Amino acid sequence: MIQFDSLSLDDRLQGAVRAAGFRAPTAIQAQAIPPILAGRDVFGCAQTGTGKTAAFVLPMVQRLAAAPAPRGARAIRALVLSPTRELATQIAAAVASFGAPFGLESAVVFGGVGAEPQRRALRRGVDVLVATPGRLEDLMRERAVDLRRVEIAVLDEADRMLDQGFLPAVRRILGAVPRERQTLLFSATMPEEIRALGRSFQRDAVEVAVTPVATPAEKVEQEVLFVAKEHKRGLLLHLLEDPEVTRALVFTRTRRGADRVARHLAGRVGVDAIHGDRSQSQRERALAGFRRGTTRVLVATDVAARGIDVDGISHVINFELPDDAESYVHRIGRTGRAAASGVALSLCDAAEREQLVRIERLMRRRIPVRSRHPFAV
Repeated sequence: MIQFDSLSLDDRLQGAVRAAGFRAPTAIQAQAIPPILAGRDVFGCAQTGTGKTAAFVLPMVQRLAAAPAPRGARAIRALVLSPTRELATQIAAAVASFGAPFGLESAVVFGGVGAEPQRRALRRGVDVLVATPGRLEDLMRERAVDLRRVEIAVLDEADRMLDQGFLPAVRRILGAVPRERQTLLFSATMPEEIRALGRSFQRDAVEVAVTPVATPAEKVEQEVLFVAKEHKRGLLLHLLEDPEVTRALVFTRTRRGADRVARHLAGRVGVDAIHGDRSQSQRERALAGFRRGTTRVLVATDVAARGIDVDGISHVINFELPDDAESYVHRIGRTGRAAASGVALSLCDAAEREQLVRIERLMRRRIPVRSRHPFAV
């Protein structure tokens, strides 16, 4: 088995890795870290839960620490673009943790909160900036951010940025970054638009793919439960009565639906909701309670599917099947992470049968049916 000490990582980084509880590199880490350390562009395909963040943060930190910084005020030398506030926050936390032994300064900027604290952080000077495209473009228009010294640019969850319409902004942002740079692109799926983006901004990139596209985590046990739409709430409550459901992430298609489900569960289980209509502080409180375990059930829309990185999620429950099949894979990837196992249950009504067929076709496998439950049809 490959160990971190075989990847040419600095002793201080190896110490930080051990302190973070990492034992051995994941497949994406083992394959991506060496070419990134060598200065190569990397085009990586890896689903959520595979250790992708550390795969680029660790070598990025080492490269920045090894190269002398330009003289003068501290300038942004690495830029990481992320599609969501939650994911940007998690990446920034990893950068701060692994960059601390080297004295690297970092900041994160995203929308939904006041921009002035972010402007102050940028004025103080940072080595690494983690950002969502919308807020970064706002700061660029204000001339509050200078990207002319960026040496490493990272695009994380590129397919989600495509889904959310961020690619034009990404192209504009990369156009403001020096052409002579290292560009790292990571995505869970590889539609042609993402491949075209890679061809536009990368040079002789090393391709790394650690799982087939749209393949769910192997350790996730999947089942589908057929139920009439009007009985879904009753079935959800029944499922949550199982003591094995220690921490559950419940997905709905819409923000309003997430709030309705959360209200229905309130008073019966510890529950909160997270979606795009909630303020940043509300989202952070909901995630904090879910991590601590004071909130046993978190109801979410797909906007949170890539941004929730919480250990110990025992179950993902699809209260409603997603409109696109690939979102199903991203949803259930929230459980069964790293070495853990997990369960994904999908509540399917008559109108969702076609969506189920598309999901099974994408995964090239049938999802087992749980026929014994109180609301079976």
